[in-house]
Amino acid sequence: MSITIRPAGEQDIPAILTMVNRFAAQNVMLPRTEASVQQTLSDWLVATDAGDVVAGCGSLVPLTDTLVEIRSLATHEDYQGQGIGGLLVQALIDMAREQEYEQVCALTLRTSFFERLGFTVVDRWSISPKVWQACIYCPKFHRCDEVAVLMPLVEKPAKLETKPPAWNGLLRWDSWQPLKLAYQQRPDHHEE
Repeated sequence: MSITIRPAGEQDIPAILTMVNRFAAQNVMLPRTEASVQQTLSDWLVATDAGDVVAGCGSLVPLTDTLVEIRSLATHEDYQGQGIGGLLVQALIDMAREQEYEQVCALTLRTSFFERLGFTVVDRWSISPKVWQACIYCPKFHRCDEVAVLMPLVEKPAKLETKPPAWNGLLRWDSWQPLKLAYQQRPDHHEE
């Protein structure tokens, strides 16, 4: 079967709504309205078969300047088990990279799916308070069973140690710089 991942268009909104709201009725994800999908259409991707039938969808929701969330990831029941969800997640990750986000996260009931794609489980409160703005509308808000997963998109350079490990921070004044240099140049001092 040939599957294409492409940006969602106006013609895809009814299929997106049908799919997402079917899962929302099962308390698996939050429902979406036509207006909400329309307003964020540029953030949606769809997976289509050879006949351009929508087989899956997903969207990116910016949470901060550096963090974006994958939301409304859904595969139509007729197409499940064919790797479409993984293709959509990879395309959404690529889209997040192109938009220069540093991290991508998701809230999920299927942690193993995301872990296979390179995400790690994190404390959901550590992601961002903005995630929870939408959560207050969820019927499961007070008994949430979703797990947060996170993937870094950029490698953080290792922090360079600019002071010796034993340096206590009390010697901060410029006048102490010669003493600091002398300490660093001692024969028994080793940089880690």
